[in-house]
Amino acid sequence: MDSTPINVNVSSEIGKLQHVLVHAPGPEIENMTPENAHTFLFSDILNMHVAQKEYGFFKKVLQKVAKVHEVSELLSDILTNDAIKNALVDRICKAEDKVFIGDYLKSLEPKELARQLIEGVSLKDISYINNEKYALPPLPNLFFMRDASFTMYNNIMISNMASPVRLRECLILDAIYNLHPMFETKVINPVLTYDIHGIGTVEGGDVQIIRDDIILCGLGSRTNMHGVEALVEHMKTRPGVKHLIFQELPPTPESFIHLDMVFTMLDVDKCMAYKPVIMNSTFKTFHITIDGQKAIGKDVPNIIVALQSLGIDIEPVFCGGGHDDFGPREQWHSGCNFFCLEPGKFIGYGRNQHTLQALNQAGFNIITAADVVNGKANLNNTAKCIVAFEGNELSRGGGGARCMTMPVQRMAVDW
Repeated sequence: MDSTPINVNVSSEIGKLQHVLVHAPGPEIENMTPENAHTFLFSDILNMHVAQKEYGFFKKVLQKVAKVHEVSELLSDILTNDAIKNALVDRICKAEDKVFIGDYLKSLEPKELARQLIEGVSLKDISYINNEKYALPPLPNLFFMRDASFTMYNNIMISNMASPVRLRECLILDAIYNLHPMFETKVINPVLTYDIHGIGTVEGGDVQIIRDDIILCGLGSRTNMHGVEALVEHMKTRPGVKHLIFQELPPTPESFIHLDMVFTMLDVDKCMAYKPVIMNSTFKTFHITIDGQKAIGKDVPNIIVALQSLGIDIEPVFCGGGHDDFGPREQWHSGCNFFCLEPGKFIGYGRNQHTLQALNQAGFNIITAADVVNGKANLNNTAKCIVAFEGNELSRGGGGARCMTMPVQRMAVDW
């Protein structure tokens, strides 16, 4: 067990990456069928072996620049403590109304229990006759690590998910962050803490930390206004003047589920944006200034203007090169969903060729993940670059590099 404490802190989307959590997709994604894929919020089913090969290059790039922690291993670590194991099993069984499998789960060794909590608990394993295949369904969404939790400065925030099918992810992560000795931080569920109505939803894919006083948040199918208000209440507890900018997202299609599917930061002065949403006045952008217990809001033209008004002189690069035909196709396959390794260096899918061309024209060199992994390219030898990895199979899951990462420590940025 790695118990070296991490000083949890993320004060930007682009600061040099130090520690990040991931989950490599496993058999849980092969436990989906065309019949149940939509139940798990997928619009397609994935081939595990192809997805794992693509993910392997992605993960190895991350390991070149930061300490990478596998969630399944962290879960196994805490389950070696019987009191923790029993409490987590009880919490999961109660939440999913599956109390009858509690004793079976508690009888499993830590690694096997961690595996079954992620891959699903088959009914045949517990000799229980039912028309369903699983006593506990698999968690095929878990490799999208950003959704169920997010780091907000020196706190780890547990999401309140829009769909109950993803509740177990939050319960598992909540236990890891609170009980694994590697994490020294206060863990907060902002909705449960601040939403007096109890109906708020907020997901990590919608929340972006821009600067130590600026947060962006999407408002759409996964994060509602009560969730945004809960974030505002949390920001009131922090010193100084803060700003929350929230962006209305289209209700359909599902490629617009989170803000990071239409906007991500790339550098101190560059961002990736999907023009038909970010630069379209149909979808409102609202800027809330928070000073102590006061919160004052106003409409603004778009995120770019709002950030520029706060001293971040940012210029967008448009998904698909801003082309009416290429943009929608590449946005669908997570063409906006990049993850920064440090300012001006980021990773994303190589399949979105028109987006990569636009980035190249904006001054970013294109480097393949294979070359980085094989030592043919050294990220220290280039000032600005996009590391492109193969993601033809992974992209069918509906998320990209940012979705698949949960950073818990970044270095500060000199703005």
